[in-house]
Amino acid sequence: MTASSPAKPGILYAILAYASWGLLPVYWKLFLGVPALEVLSHRIIWSMVFLLSILAWQHRLPELQPVGRSPQLLKALLLTSTLLAFNWGIYIYGVNSDRIVETSLGYYINPLVTVLMGMIVFKERLNGQQWLAVALAFGGVAWLVFNVGQVPWIALGLAFSFAFYGLVRKLVAIGPLVGLAVETIVLAPISLLLVGYWQVSGVGHWGESPLLIVAMIGAGVITSMPLLWFNTATKQLPLSTMGFLQYIAPSLQLLVGVFLYGEPFTLTHALTFGCIWAGLALYSASLRSGVAVESGK
Repeated sequence: MTASSPAKPGILYAILAYASWGLLPVYWKLFLGVPALEVLSHRIIWSMVFLLSILAWQHRLPELQPVGRSPQLLKALLLTSTLLAFNWGIYIYGVNSDRIVETSLGYYINPLVTVLMGMIVFKERLNGQQWLAVALAFGGVAWLVFNVGQVPWIALGLAFSFAFYGLVRKLVAIGPLVGLAVETIVLAPISLLLVGYWQVSGVGHWGESPLLIVAMIGAGVITSMPLLWFNTATKQLPLSTMGFLQYIAPSLQLLVGVFLYGEPFTLTHALTFGCIWAGLALYSASLRSGVAVESGK
């Protein structure tokens, strides 16, 4: 893949997705005081509404019907929707419990898992320069994990859930918009039941303030657009390339956590940050020089 190849739009979609995710902590901080599960439920509901509205506007709602007639496809999307809900929930909890730096660690680990999957499942190969980039990134992440002093469960949960989500979505023969709409439809009934129960019980936060109502509805847009960009990119790029572009998101998250919300930034973080960006720069240079990530023959 070279810079002038047909994969260039895929790189643009990936950058849009990861940059958006990198800045998302700012949005989720609007929900301080609201339990993560309630925020997640509204995120799912309003994402479904937004996606179905797009399909209706494009006269594409009939595209949902074949999915219902394919048990195999439904099973795959049930798996991806579960992984997605798990990932969303942990992320919201991490941000609003002042652990943005740990969420960024999760998305630093995630590309390593993605590259590994690309090699195992799709027989993607790396050249020497790209292997050195992987080694630098792995060393940086390993150093950070070693110095945490405890199992970073938020980071590991985010890394593995999203890596597996990306893998399965790459294998599922369904368009990004329709696939994501089905995933939210699968999750919506439970979310609606939970929100209804909380409102009836008097502990729900819907209607608490105009700002919160707008934020809950807007969660559908802020959630859906990056995922649409991501799913489009996964169809056009090798998993190993997606893996390194993913460093955009955790780098922005780390900066937001440290400089905007005052979370600790130690020498350990500085060394990790430097190793990972050195690896990213090296890998990007290999792409610009026209060195391909080769598929197995």
